[in-house]
Amino acid sequence: MSDIAAEIAQLVEKARIAQAQVANYTQEEIDDVCRSVAWQTYCDANIKVCAETAVEETGMGNVGDKITKHKVKVLGSLLESLKGKTVGLIEEDAALKIRKYAKPIGVVGALTPVTNPTATPASNAIAILKGRNAVIFGPHPKAKRSARVVCEFMRAGLRAVGAPEDLVQWVADPTLDHSQELMRQVDLVMATGGPGVVKAAYSSGTPAYGVGAGNAVAIVAEDADVADAARKIHLSKVFDHATSCSSENSIIVQEGVYDAVLEALKGEGAYLCSTAERDALEKVMWVPNKKGMVGINVKIVAASALRIAEMAGVAVPEETKSLVVECEDANAESRWRGEKLSPVLTVWKYGAFSEALAILKALTDYAGTGHSSGIHTSNAT
Repeated sequence: MSDIAAEIAQLVEKARIAQAQVANYTQEEIDDVCRSVAWQTYCDANIKVCAETAVEETGMGNVGDKITKHKVKVLGSLLESLKGKTVGLIEEDAALKIRKYAKPIGVVGALTPVTNPTATPASNAIAILKGRNAVIFGPHPKAKRSARVVCEFMRAGLRAVGAPEDLVQWVADPTLDHSQELMRQVDLVMATGGPGVVKAAYSSGTPAYGVGAGNAVAIVAEDADVADAARKIHLSKVFDHATSCSSENSIIVQEGVYDAVLEALKGEGAYLCSTAERDALEKVMWVPNKKGMVGINVKIVAASALRIAEMAGVAVPEETKSLVVECEDANAESRWRGEKLSPVLTVWKYGAFSEALAILKALTDYAGTGHSSGIHTSNAT
């Protein structure tokens, strides 16, 4: 057995011992565990440490928004998780005389992204523990300190209610080989990250759930409240420098309100790039890797709009919070169609609603199929 395999095996063995101790917990007992762990990643003092560590270590996002993200994600996960029954009889069909009972899966391996190195583990853990399972986190190599901080807080929550702290563990010095070995040895994989991570999870031979590319797209219809739509779109685009996969990457705007939407976005702090500035941005946002494959430049991921503009040589006002570029043909070969992982927004114009749907389909077919889309309209039907 290799050193890495032995290292992962040791974590898995401790996780199995811990999981066996809670395998027969009642619903009330496991819900108490979830509440205690959630509190440790919700209380102000702890999440301030998490947010500051994440930004300091990764250089991505900003502290204030990461604190908000913890509050929203953990509270949302906790409330949603505690609604469900996960112990004993959870479903019964009297007519068919079928009863469904819940049982733990065992040990879950959770791969977590560099963009959300503390909030993602915090919300994942609640759902995993809810099923009386143990979890081993495989953090991104550039976020290993962040993983340690948040996992230690969660382990404190486990100790507080007398649950075994090895229900939550992490790979201390992660590499690609560690992640692959973790996926091989656990009972279930949860993978959050880029397409490569998700593909690896689905190819691991272990049952897996993956969350990959986002590329959310929103339509702004002619009857939308322009000011409200622009405010919400911009807030989503700049939140934590667009580290969330649900952050809009493109908006499709009806021609009758197109100019008004651009003006409203500028009022929120967006800078509208010229064609030349758009081309300059593209050169720094997508660059070839060591193998010559062109992809997102890691230096712009979750960077501020000011930093990205500076890298591209684009002069923008100091109050600029996002960069907006205009594009025309959603079917043309263009990287602007995809996820940008930065406070950069692409705008497309449409006339008839059928055209908007065609653009939306083209964009999501390019990247992000099955993820998110939306519409701003006053027409509920």
